[in-house]
Amino acid sequence: MERALYGPDGFFVSGAGPAAHFRTSVHASPVFAACMLRQLETVDAALGHPARLDVVDVGAGRGELLRALLSRAAPELAARLRPVAVERAPRPPDLPPEIDWRPDIPDGITGLLLATEWLDNVPVDVAVHTSDGWRLLLVNPKTGEETMGPPPSPTDTTWLTTWWPPTPTRGGERAEIGVGRDLAWAEAVGKVARGVALAVDYGHLRDSRPLDGTLTGYRGGRQVPPVPDGSCDVTAHVAMDSVASAGERVARCAYSLVSQREALRALGADGGRPPLSLASRDPAGYLRALAAASAAAELTDPAGLGGHLWLRQPVGVALDAVVAR
Repeated sequence: MERALYGPDGFFVSGAGPAAHFRTSVHASPVFAACMLRQLETVDAALGHPARLDVVDVGAGRGELLRALLSRAAPELAARLRPVAVERAPRPPDLPPEIDWRPDIPDGITGLLLATEWLDNVPVDVAVHTSDGWRLLLVNPKTGEETMGPPPSPTDTTWLTTWWPPTPTRGGERAEIGVGRDLAWAEAVGKVARGVALAVDYGHLRDSRPLDGTLTGYRGGRQVPPVPDGSCDVTAHVAMDSVASAGERVARCAYSLVSQREALRALGADGGRPPLSLASRDPAGYLRALAAASAAAELTDPAGLGGHLWLRQPVGVALDAVVAR
């Protein structure tokens, strides 16, 4: 999975980028960027409007979200912003010069660290529960053919016991081992000196893990088998409670874990249809409001992008000060 996504010819470092293959919240609608700007403004206020406000986008794609935030920010805020895109792909030639482009997360962040659909592409091993306990699943990187491998390491076995206990009534259950994601998120949170680390991703919780796991592939707008040959995105949903626990040990502060539907509605995207009376008073305004409502509805649909989970982990600021209500 590591080679398929981030190797020399990997999915995320070559070609046109994720937007050519699947829709994320960032690509789906400008409503998402508008809500993220409100989140950034909330963090800015909680920090007392510092002279430099960092906004670091981890897994930035081709910089789409940072471009949108820069274009929407008020002049006073834009003058203080230091936007940083963290991505392994080469810097896009048309990226605004104000955006720093780098392969790793900078230290000492004061502001907002964003990880929008990043953790689901942090590589995982897959384990299968058998009569002999957990066994690793091996895969041919060219054909996708699967074979049973050795038991997981003691560290991975401990993670499975704690965060993905097997269902007693069913054999052959699959699990995506989240140790690497926990470590990656803990490292990211540790880069924040003051502010908020925010992860947005498809995820699940301990009491409702999917029996067959979630590993899959995407290419050209279609779901495809997750063959790790570099031709498709290979992704799996995130054990968000495990990730949150890892971040909490670093931040030493309470966290917030809610659905995207709840988070975006609190930030002003309710998806409600505008009143019909507006159509007679202001037809053009009604059409604009209807388009915005439709975009917000896609982002908040619990069967789609609204099913994302938002994990906010504040560092050095109060949780209540950075969570819109």
